[in-house]
Amino acid sequence: MDGKWKIGSLLGIPFYINSSWFLILGLITLSNIQEINIRGLAGNSLWLEWLTGLFLSLFLFVSVLSHELGHSLVAHSQGIQVKSITLFLFGGVATIEQESKKPIEAFLIAIAGPLVSLGLSAFLFAIQHIILSQQGNNLLHPLLSYVLEDMIRINFVLGIFNLIPGLPLDGGQIVKAIIWKLKDDYFAGVLYASISGRIIGWLGITLGSLVILLTSSLGGFWIVIVGWFVLRNANNYARISQLQKSLLEIKATDVMTHNFRVVNANLTLSEFIQKYHSQKDHGVAYFASSEGRYRGLLLRKDLKNNSNSDYLLKDIVRPLNTISSVEEKTLLIKVIDKLEESEESYITVLSLANAVIGIIDRGDIVKKIASYNNLPISDDEIKYIKEKGQYPSYLQLSAISKAVQYDHDTEKK
Repeated sequence: MDGKWKIGSLLGIPFYINSSWFLILGLITLSNIQEINIRGLAGNSLWLEWLTGLFLSLFLFVSVLSHELGHSLVAHSQGIQVKSITLFLFGGVATIEQESKKPIEAFLIAIAGPLVSLGLSAFLFAIQHIILSQQGNNLLHPLLSYVLEDMIRINFVLGIFNLIPGLPLDGGQIVKAIIWKLKDDYFAGVLYASISGRIIGWLGITLGSLVILLTSSLGGFWIVIVGWFVLRNANNYARISQLQKSLLEIKATDVMTHNFRVVNANLTLSEFIQKYHSQKDHGVAYFASSEGRYRGLLLRKDLKNNSNSDYLLKDIVRPLNTISSVEEKTLLIKVIDKLEESEESYITVLSLANAVIGIIDRGDIVKKIASYNNLPISDDEIKYIKEKGQYPSYLQLSAISKAVQYDHDTEKK
C-alpha cells in the first residue's frame, strides 16, 4: 500500500491519504483544542472542544483536497490523465500523467488551485456576513464565530501561500508558465522557477531559525520545516528538469552498443544453437541475414517455441519492419518510450538504409544518462540493470519521459 489508503474518487481520480497525514491531523487538532480552551469558547464542555478541534482539522484537509481538485479538473479538461490525489504531511499533491502542451494551459492548471481556495474563502466570508447581518454580532455564538473565521482563514492562507513564486508551489508553476511563454522554452521556465523556489526555501529556513533563536517559538520550527520542504522539492524539480532536457538532446547513436551478431539465415535451428546460443551471450541480439540483406531478428521466445530443429532461421525470424526499432537520429525520449513496447530487453537501431547498426537496453540508457548528467551510478549497478531489464527505483525514466512535452519536429533538426 506504500503507506497510503484510498478514501474515495471523483471522475475516475482516486483520493489517498498518506500515513503522515494522521500525524498532522493530531497536531492540528490539539492546537485547535488549546486555542478554544484558552479563549473559553466551549465553556466547560470537553467533548465540544475536541469535536470542534477535530472538525477544523478535517476541514483543513477538505480544503486541501478541494485545492488539488481545482488543479486536477482543469488538467482533466485538457485531456491530461490525473492518476491520483494524495493528502500528506505538508498538504496534498495531484499526480498527473504529463505536462500541459502549451504554457497557457500550464498556467490555467497552476492558478486553478489558489482560485478554488480563495473562492471558498470568499464564499465562507459571504456566509458569515449574511449571518451577522441577520442575527447581529452579539447574537452569534462565539464558538460558531471562531469556526467560521478559522474556515475563512484556512482557505485564504492556503490560496495566498501557494501563490508564493517558487517551485514546487503553485506560484512557481505560474512563474514557469510565464517564462515558458516569454522565452518559448519550457526548460527555461523550470530553471527560473526552481531558482526562485530555492531562494524562498533558504529564506524560510533562515527566518525560521532566527525566530527559534530569538523567541524559542514553535512557529519558527514550522517555518524551517516548510522552508526545507520547498528547498528540497525545488532542487528535485531542477534535477528532473535537467534529466528531461538530456532526453531531448541525446540521440540513439549516442547510446547504442554493438552487442549484437549477424548470423547466416540459412542455418538450421540446431546448427544455430550448437554454434552460437550455447555460448554465454547474455544481452546479445541475433540478426539473421542472407544474400546480402537482413532477414530479421531472432527472438528468444521463438527459439523456445520451435521444437523442430530442422527449421531454417529465415523461417522463424521477425522481419525488421515488424520489430520494435528506432532510427539512428531518434531522440532518447522516444527510444525510452519505444523500448517499453519491445518484446525483448533491448530495442534495435536502424540506419537510413534499414541496416542494423546497434541495440539499446535500459542499462545503456542509464549509463549514458549518468555520464551526461554526472550521476554517481557504478558499473556494477549498470550491469545489474542490464540483467534485470528494469530501471532503478530512483530513476524511473519511462515515467520521466512521459511527463515531457516536446515538438517531434526537433528530431529532424
